[in-house]
Amino acid sequence: MSSSNKVGGMDTAVLIRRLLFFVLLFALVFFYLILTFKGLTAASGMDQAQIGREIARGNNASTKVIRPAAIWQAQKNEDTRIELDSFYDTYHSPLNPFIYGAVLKAVGGDDFDKYQMVDDSRVYRLDRVIAATSIIFFLISIGINYLLISRIFDVRIAGVTALLMILSDLMWQFTQTGLPQMLMLLLFSCALFFIYRALEASIENRVTIGSIIIAAVFLALLALSHWLTIWITLGFVIYAAFFFRPKGIAGLSVLGVLLVFSLYFIGKNMEWTGNPGGTAFLTLYGGLSESEQGIMRTSDPSEETYRVLYNLNSLLINTATNILRQTNLLYNNFGAIIAAPLFFFALLHPFKREAIAKFRWIVLLMWVMGALGMALFGLSKSPVDPNQLHILFAPIMSAYGLAFMSILWSRIDLPDGSTGSGLMRNGHFFIVVLVSAGPLILTIPNTLRQGLATGSNQRPVWPPYWPQPLSTTLHDATAEDEIIFSDQPWAVAWYADRISIWLPRRIDEFEDLEKLAKDQNLETVGILVSPVSFEKNPLYSVAAFGTKEEFAALMLDGTAINISEKALGQGGLRMITPSLSKVMADYPEQRALFPYRITYYSKKPILQE
Repeated sequence: MSSSNKVGGMDTAVLIRRLLFFVLLFALVFFYLILTFKGLTAASGMDQAQIGREIARGNNASTKVIRPAAIWQAQKNEDTRIELDSFYDTYHSPLNPFIYGAVLKAVGGDDFDKYQMVDDSRVYRLDRVIAATSIIFFLISIGINYLLISRIFDVRIAGVTALLMILSDLMWQFTQTGLPQMLMLLLFSCALFFIYRALEASIENRVTIGSIIIAAVFLALLALSHWLTIWITLGFVIYAAFFFRPKGIAGLSVLGVLLVFSLYFIGKNMEWTGNPGGTAFLTLYGGLSESEQGIMRTSDPSEETYRVLYNLNSLLINTATNILRQTNLLYNNFGAIIAAPLFFFALLHPFKREAIAKFRWIVLLMWVMGALGMALFGLSKSPVDPNQLHILFAPIMSAYGLAFMSILWSRIDLPDGSTGSGLMRNGHFFIVVLVSAGPLILTIPNTLRQGLATGSNQRPVWPPYWPQPLSTTLHDATAEDEIIFSDQPWAVAWYADRISIWLPRRIDEFEDLEKLAKDQNLETVGILVSPVSFEKNPLYSVAAFGTKEEFAALMLDGTAINISEKALGQGGLRMITPSLSKVMADYPEQRALFPYRITYYSKKPILQE
């Protein structure tokens, strides 16, 4: 192996390649974070960000996004005293919000007035802070994967894998969601590094427990970043229990570390919900027979719970369906990195080095268990779904795929005189990089043109989010002890810094929540309806919340007024729907925060600006 192919090997060509790599890397950081950034794109990302702000304020892991199902859990737990103005979150794993809390505290993000959108800007500045945090995790994870893959294979494959990571449009998309996937990628890569060290030690009959314990720490932190990754950890536990000496001890050690790190948060979940999994446990039904949003917006999901628990067919059918959906979308979920699916072909190759051969089975077992967890709890068609764990395996699987391609490429009978050509020797790398970079290359021109055209007045993530009127009009029109019902409570909590209850499915549940707030000397002051309620064109497709929604007329009201205000009369659809007439009598004032798309119904009029 030449010096340029060794870790730390250095010559002019290596220096130029590394310089070009970092120029490309920071150009993409500027492109995604500054030039074309529109704001956070994921509801769960905004939700975790607003929890982080509450942590920065010293309010523990309290949340301003209140799910009716979480209230139901608290009511069922007799030891819980429900306080809507300091509601403890048991839906999200805690590590990412706590990191956001530290970052927001450092930049003064706990002071809402400091970052209120009082000027003409359309992108919330703290959105960029959250995205920058994810990008930092992403950049560190690239370095960790380079070290790991250099140790397993060589610096050529490590370098190409790093290049594939930075050219993956999906990974950059995740940095803009606010989701913890980039933090998870960092922690998972660190865990794999020490798992591989333990495997090498085991093969050489050296002590492995030290590396296993360190790997377990990273896996425990991974679980605190997203509870679903416990399934990945179980995959490693199964392997460690049977193949690391002394048998059984290694697996138990991993479980013990995981339990120690999770015990406090399990106790808090029990304290607030009576369930060790907290509100997050209810997402199981989103993977079975009911959408997750439907469960979370229900004040009494017990009937659905019993139906799922006693319907094994539903469990089997929906799990099988989710597995097939994952298979169909696997390439996209791997970040469109063409080398990643080739990992499964690499399983058929007899690698000479024992550590390389055995490590792939550890990766496979962890991936299979993770895929099973995603199948049980649900995974949507969106590649940036909060439960998407495939992206964590993309770098290591890509490395194995590249190694397999290198073996096949070396066996090709190249034309005479071309074997010494760098282009021909590394032709398979060029092909993989070019194909994998396709989605990013195709999106850059149009996105760049839009970014340059709009300049500092970049359009936000619309639909469904338009932060400016929430940050100013809605915030200024309400008080800290007032509550807003909304179909996008995460946006209200993050951009307006106000308590928001997810609009329930039925009017009687809505009235019960109003009464609960009144009993706590809190006032419900309005209902905010946005494009979140619609799929595609609201006039020609079923509302996202379903045709049986008792608030469906309210959701369609803004668009209906725009189309046929004269035909419906001044009151719109909401006033000709009997079931809504009583509710809307309490919220008679209507204000379009965005014309005919974001409508706020309130008890008191909002003064015109």
